[in-house]
Amino acid sequence: MNENKSLNGKTAVVTGGSRGIGKAVALRLASLGANIAIIYASNEEAANKVCEKCRNEFNVEAKCYQLDVSDFTKTKETVMQIKKDFNAVQILVNNAGITRDNLLAMMREDDYDSVVDTNLKGAFNMIRHMAGMFIKNHEGCIINISSVAGLLGNPGQCNYSASKAGLIGLTKSVARELASKNVRCNAIAPGFIATDMTFDQQDNPLVERIPLGKMGSANDVADAVEYLVFASYVTGEVLKVDGGIAM
Repeated sequence: MNENKSLNGKTAVVTGGSRGIGKAVALRLASLGANIAIIYASNEEAANKVCEKCRNEFNVEAKCYQLDVSDFTKTKETVMQIKKDFNAVQILVNNAGITRDNLLAMMREDDYDSVVDTNLKGAFNMIRHMAGMFIKNHEGCIINISSVAGLLGNPGQCNYSASKAGLIGLTKSVARELASKNVRCNAIAPGFIATDMTFDQQDNPLVERIPLGKMGSANDVADAVEYLVFASYVTGEVLKVDGGIAM
C-alpha cells in the first residue's frame, strides 16, 4: 500500500458491494485502510465473502447490510445502524444498479420504474440520509457510479440510460449544495466493463466500438474511485472510464 495514500480510520459505504464493480471498489478501499460497510440487495453469501476478505486480508472492520436502496425509510434505518456500528462515515460509493432492458415500444412500466428507483432514487436515498453526518463532520466524499449510457444513450436501455443521466444531474446538484461543507460529490461513467452484468468479451461485437479495443475491468473503475477519494480539489466531475467510447 502507498503510505502517502492511506484511509486508516476512515469508513466507506459501498452499495451493490457484493460483486462486480462494487466488490472491486470495496476491496480497493479496504486495501487502503478504510473500514467497509457493504450494502447488498439479496446475495448474502457473496456479501459476507467480501466482508471476510476485507477483514482477513486488510485487517479492517467490515460489516454487511441487506437493503433495497429504493426504499426511503429502510435506507434511513440502515444508515442509522451503520452510524451506530462505525460511529462516522467519510466515503459513500453509490454503485447499486440493475438493468431491465427492452425496446421502448415494448418496455413495461414496472421495468422502467424499478430501474429508475434503484439506480437513481437509491442513490438519492443514500445521499439524503448520510448528508447530515457529512455536514456535521465537515467531511465527505460521495462517488456515484453512472455510465456512458447516461451520456450517449443506448438502444434498448431507455430506463437505464435515463437513470444514469439523472445520476449525473444529481451529482452536480449535490456537489454545488455541499461544497461549502467540505463535502465533494463526483460521478464515474464506466463504459463496457467485464462483469456478470455484461456480455463476455470474446466475440463481442461491442468491443469493436471501443477505441482502445478491449473491455475494461472492475479494477479500472476502482482506480477511478481511488483517484476521486484523494482528489481534494475535484467536485461535480464526471470521470469516464470507457476506453474512449464517449470521447
